[in-house]
Amino acid sequence: MSDTVAPALRALLERFIDYAGLFPPASVPLDATIANYHSYQNGDHRWMLRWLVLPVSQCETVHASLRPSLSLIAEADDGHAAALETKTIVSANRPVYCEVSPDNLAMLDAVKEAGNFAKIRMGSVQPEGIPSVASVAAFINACADRKLPFKATAGLHHPVRALQALTYEDDAPRAVLHGFLNVLMAAAFAWQGQRDIEAILSETEPAAFSFDDRAYWRDQSLSLAEIGAARHDFIHSVGTCSFDEPIADLRSLHLLP
Repeated sequence: MSDTVAPALRALLERFIDYAGLFPPASVPLDATIANYHSYQNGDHRWMLRWLVLPVSQCETVHASLRPSLSLIAEADDGHAAALETKTIVSANRPVYCEVSPDNLAMLDAVKEAGNFAKIRMGSVQPEGIPSVASVAAFINACADRKLPFKATAGLHHPVRALQALTYEDDAPRAVLHGFLNVLMAAAFAWQGQRDIEAILSETEPAAFSFDDRAYWRDQSLSLAEIGAARHDFIHSVGTCSFDEPIADLRSLHLLP
């Protein structure tokens, strides 16, 4: 295994995790969530870390030095935040990621018109809360058609689609979860004009994804420039309540040193 990260993988994963440890299923206490974020900011994989996600009710309790790193769950503008995550369209002087159900894609027009970005919920602590591959593909393609940037959140702890426990309890329900490599690669291909992305989202074979100076899914590939454009202009990040699990899984696949 190389002691460096393949350039295309690094381009794909640069600042891609918004850490949301306070939220289920991790439900880490606030003090520990903040301590974890500080640790990740100073760790070997800090290049993968983007924002700290907190509810607006907690923003007054965090030190002012964290505010440039905060993405707040809120329904109104808040000057404490670098970004907002909402369920309604909000006018703000910062990025707003408005959650849109895959069952209500017409809402994306209003999201774009308001200058907001989109957000899709990819997972749940219950199997019935996980959107289908077809629904996720339709959402990504609808955003690509509108040139509307988005983020994804929930259930994206693992690189490749697989059967996983939905919580950390011994008797946790299990279901097939979306993989963040599947989502990132599908979005990057969609940004390049491809609309047949369900097979990428459905992929369960880790070896189907590989990386050097290009990113490959089976016999299709993306250049560094194409990945960079997709990450800058289209899929901004994924939110997850774990920063450690994605790293551990990538290491187990020999993609990280």
